Amino acid sequence: MVDHRLRPLVMQTVSPDLEDDNSYIDYHYHTPGETPGTLDIDPKALPPVIVLIDYCKEDASRCELATPEEIIPYLDTDSISWVDVKGFGNEDIMQRLGKVFKLHPLVLEDVVNVPQRPKVEEHPEQLLIIARMVTLRDDEASFESEQVSFILGRHYLLTVQEEPRYDSFGPIRDRIRTSKGAIRCNGADYLTYALLDSIIDGFFPVLEIYGEQLEELEDEVVASPNRQTLQKIHDLKRDLLTLRRAIWPQRDAINALIRDGSDLISSDVRVYLRDCYDHTIQVLDMVETYRELASSLMDIYLSSVSNKMNEVMKVLTVTSSIFIPLTFIAGVYGMNFNTEKSPWNMPELNAYWGYPLCLAVMLAISISMVTLFWRRGWFDNMSAVKHPSGSDKRSDKKIGGSGNSR
Repeated sequence: MVDHRLRPLVMQTVSPDLEDDNSYIDYHYHTPGETPGTLDIDPKALPPVIVLIDYCKEDASRCELATPEEIIPYLDTDSISWVDVKGFGNEDIMQRLGKVFKLHPLVLEDVVNVPQRPKVEEHPEQLLIIARMVTLRDDEASFESEQVSFILGRHYLLTVQEEPRYDSFGPIRDRIRTSKGAIRCNGADYLTYALLDSIIDGFFPVLEIYGEQLEELEDEVVASPNRQTLQKIHDLKRDLLTLRRAIWPQRDAINALIRDGSDLISSDVRVYLRDCYDHTIQVLDMVETYRELASSLMDIYLSSVSNKMNEVMKVLTVTSSIFIPLTFIAGVYGMNFNTEKSPWNMPELNAYWGYPLCLAVMLAISISMVTLFWRRGWFDNMSAVKHPSGSDKRSDKKIGGSGNSR
């Protein structure tokens, strides 16, 4: 399980767990010389909870199982059995689960040793699908990314999740329970499609929040950029890269399900998978668009910082230009030549109105220069950038996945 924060547009203290999170660049890899099929379970992984949903056209039941062996009687029936395993923090239970479903050691390795790249592998009488699911947390201030593994058989579907608290399968469970749509009239391959479709649609709420953050961050970059703004841009680009690495190989996996033509997936379900593939392309397009916007924010940030520096330099230049002639006059009359030695040694120093006249000349020069600079427009655009109200900045966007029940 990977925890990603949807960072609000204020500076936060980043926890050490997030600072050490390199999931956006790394997948699980073997230790050199390690035996194939070795289970490398994360010590922080939660203990597995096995939930069985068994249904047919007429009826549906749900129960929580204590041991993997309790699944065996359901595998020999004509009903559809969905075994949902949440967590895999117990190696013994996972090994027994592999024996119950007759999983190849390498399949069980891909299921347990996370994270794996989303993919599709066909095995005798089984189909392995590795997917990546992102879900918003209850506070809608963070999202979690986790691996979901699918083992598809003739009349059963085994799913293994990292995180037992959050997933996007709630609507599918409700459709099975209430017999809504066509899910109870179809086989395990249709159930696989429905779960994959819910995973893809789960990206849309996350991307919608990132779209709103991009808009707010763009205004901040133009109006009042600072070092914290630069950190926010970096965090945003990193999170979008994580989403891209989750959805990009998932597109290829779904395309493989459509193209390769496994016997476990009917031609009717492949038609639905095309719709799921379209949603994947839409998510990928949004991620790429947001990444380009985040990259352009860096250029806007540098331009804004440069503009602010130019405004400061303009103020300093105007001020210096006004005081340069005044400094020259003060410097000339500060040379202190002895007027008694020569009549040419600043005779005006002995004038009765000399000092007031000098101040009047300096004031006249200052006023003349200010008037000249004003007429040339040097005082224009020296105030802060003004923005229209929030209602006029942009039209509202509605971004979301499909909400239909199939």
